[in-house]
Amino acid sequence: MLLNVSYNDKTRTQKIDAAVGKPFSLKERFNMGGIGSPKLYITETSIEIQNLLILDNNLNTCNIEIRPKGIIVRFRSLLETYGLIIPYYKLKIYKGDMAVYSIYKDHYFIKVKSDTKAIQKFFKKLLDYKADNTPTSIEDL
Repeated sequence: MLLNVSYNDKTRTQKIDAAVGKPFSLKERFNMGGIGSPKLYITETSIEIQNLLILDNNLNTCNIEIRPKGIIVRFRSLLETYGLIIPYYKLKIYKGDMAVYSIYKDHYFIKVKSDTKAIQKFFKKLLDYKADNTPTSIEDL
């Protein structure tokens, strides 16, 4: 789901927490070596996200937050912050040619450059965590 996450709203926060879990505690973040990605430069997106990004002339960047049951891809447009909330069971990540990672959820997608070792290390951490925490049956959801 694509949401405007600029402002604190209890119902929106509950919806996000239900989909991808509550944020990790400080101790868990430290043990994991961080849960956020470096700055990711967007190369291509689905039409819904592209319509938001073309509203301003800024450089299109995003970041990813790892949650217990999914990820949140955050990006800015004008003065608003938007989040693409993706549970692990709907998350598809592909590494394409020319150092590009593609992140898919249903009909949404974002392609980002992976031109540094830090970005590649983050995606390896994300894929390992996803493999360990994706539900294996419908009862686990």
